[in-house]
Amino acid sequence: MTNNLAVVGGGVIGLSAAWRAARTGREVTLYDPEPVRGGASWLAGGMLAPVTEAWPGEEDVLRLGEESLRRWPGFARDLGKEGVDPGLAEHGTLVVAFDSADAGHLDILAGYLHSIGRAAERLTGREAKRLEPGAGSVRSGLHVPGDLAVDNRKLLEALHAACVRHGVRFVRERVETLPDAGAVVLAAGAWTGRLHPRLAGAVRPLKGEILRLRPRRGCLPPPARTIRAVVEGRPIYLVPRGASELVLGATQYEAGFDQSVTARGVRELLEGAERVFPAITEYELVETAAGLRAGSRDVLPYIGVLDDGVFAATGHHRNGLLMAPVTADAVVAWLEGEEPPEGVDAASPARLHQKEHV
Repeated sequence: MTNNLAVVGGGVIGLSAAWRAARTGREVTLYDPEPVRGGASWLAGGMLAPVTEAWPGEEDVLRLGEESLRRWPGFARDLGKEGVDPGLAEHGTLVVAFDSADAGHLDILAGYLHSIGRAAERLTGREAKRLEPGAGSVRSGLHVPGDLAVDNRKLLEALHAACVRHGVRFVRERVETLPDAGAVVLAAGAWTGRLHPRLAGAVRPLKGEILRLRPRRGCLPPPARTIRAVVEGRPIYLVPRGASELVLGATQYEAGFDQSVTARGVRELLEGAERVFPAITEYELVETAAGLRAGSRDVLPYIGVLDDGVFAATGHHRNGLLMAPVTADAVVAWLEGEEPPEGVDAASPARLHQKEHV
């Protein structure tokens, strides 16, 4: 299609697309005022969990997420060959319930996953505690062994190094209009809606606060796998980074482009985490931060052609890290004039135009 590509956005989606495109021999320029560290990807939990995120009515999201999950091992191996290990972990996820309301939520999820043939093992409270002895007073659980996780910061640094190795040029500025290039990929996360009229109002920021904690000497080490729960109606997750760190999230609410960390958000996360993993109260709190996820109108991202020479790769909600491989491969398929990966058609931004004319 063209040998000259501009990518707007230096988070996980933009870096992945730039790297994959540069590997094909194209001249790639990436625009971002602070690539790698400046966006929501740097603050992510790192869960690659389409099955645990699944919910009735969101089958297209599940299919796209599973397609990307299948691509993750090869994606990670390719990055490792570039010289930096992205920190892919295969420890699975444990979802726990603490009261009847939580258990009811878990029953719905378990029943749905069973109905669509996905691997998930229902556990009693005792069985869940046996799997993760540090968990709190668990009523029941659900073990999803196929979920993966990645160290998001190692991943972003690996992608940046791979881009540099393949000659990607970085322009450290925020663009307000489309760059002059033969082809353009819009991957600026929550800010993408400002770059093209068809995305105006279709992409919005969703604020999420996240904490990083470190076990002090004598503390129980972090859990061996990701633990997720709903505590008093609020979702929470704990993602281990080996034995040295624990990532805790995730609040999510509408707050425009405000990225301040609130006392209420920190309190809710810590109170929920204490119930899930009581030993966390003795951990050292080493970081508090808030990022802006890119929300779409219907949970599905926008992956596909906007108009001649412009490709959307945005609106991934909580699934930016998960869907990076399939999104990057969709960009390369577009550049090569090939069919996109399975599941991508449902995410086409053409659905915005269709809804406007219903």
